[in-house]
Amino acid sequence: MRVIFAGTPAVAVPALAAVADSRHELVAVVTRPDAPAGRGRGLHRSPVGAWADERGIEVLTPARPREPEFLDRLRELAPDCVPVVAYGALVPPVALEIPRQGWVNLHFSLLPAWRGAAPVQHAVLHGDELTGASVFQLEEGLDTGPVYGTLTDEIRPTDTSGDLLERLAHTGAGLLVAVLDALEDGTARAEPQPADGVSLAPKLTVEDARVRWSDPAFAVDRRIRACTPAPGPWTTFRGERVKLGPVTPAPDAPDLKPGELRVEKAQVLAGTATVPVRLGEVRAAGKRAMSAPDWARGARVSAGEEFA
Repeated sequence: MRVIFAGTPAVAVPALAAVADSRHELVAVVTRPDAPAGRGRGLHRSPVGAWADERGIEVLTPARPREPEFLDRLRELAPDCVPVVAYGALVPPVALEIPRQGWVNLHFSLLPAWRGAAPVQHAVLHGDELTGASVFQLEEGLDTGPVYGTLTDEIRPTDTSGDLLERLAHTGAGLLVAVLDALEDGTARAEPQPADGVSLAPKLTVEDARVRWSDPAFAVDRRIRACTPAPGPWTTFRGERVKLGPVTPAPDAPDLKPGELRVEKAQVLAGTATVPVRLGEVRAAGKRAMSAPDWARGARVSAGEEFA
């Protein structure tokens, strides 16, 4: 089939590469417009766009996918199907109708669970033990279309969202290509999503990433892992923001009140509503990330000081 790939961030690149290496003809990619990034805030191509540029593949960057110029070019390219991974914009019905096989989306959850922009983060945050990926027919609703295929993956006790998303990006790439093959062969069958089990996964905000030390240790651990690497878990110390890496519950440690710090030679503990947690990396404002003991020595943390 002739395909146009739609996607934007780095997590979409494994699927893009798999589609390019498949039996299907990749004629162009669609991605979000160049955006400011880095210290200089200069315009930068998205990872998907940069990958295509390096290989001489046409890149389409509509501000909105309902723009007449974009729709006209889509019709000219005449794709049979548009596979989608994390494109980042709502696709209007007029665009959905152009490819003969429509747009098929690789989504990183077992639909109908965690529809929305941050399925992996919410699965980790809420303590799910199993997740996966789904390929479904894109339609007007938010991740509501019928599903062509799924795969499952166990969420490991130490998984961050970044860890889990990287695994699903690679395994999901194979699933997406398999669905494209089945569509071309005429063997693909899409099943409607069940009405039960629907949950929503809106994008996590910076405020969502603030650690709540009054939560139990398991919830502190989940929030930090869910927000790693983005939007980045944080707390405050002496009135300034401090970023944190993953922590480890320490059930055998002495009791501490929520947020209270205890500095030992080889570890730094922080209190929660239940047992303390052992800090991993700490990054103070304007400084590099370092181990918690190194941070505590440099900051000269005193007994009884607290995160807030």
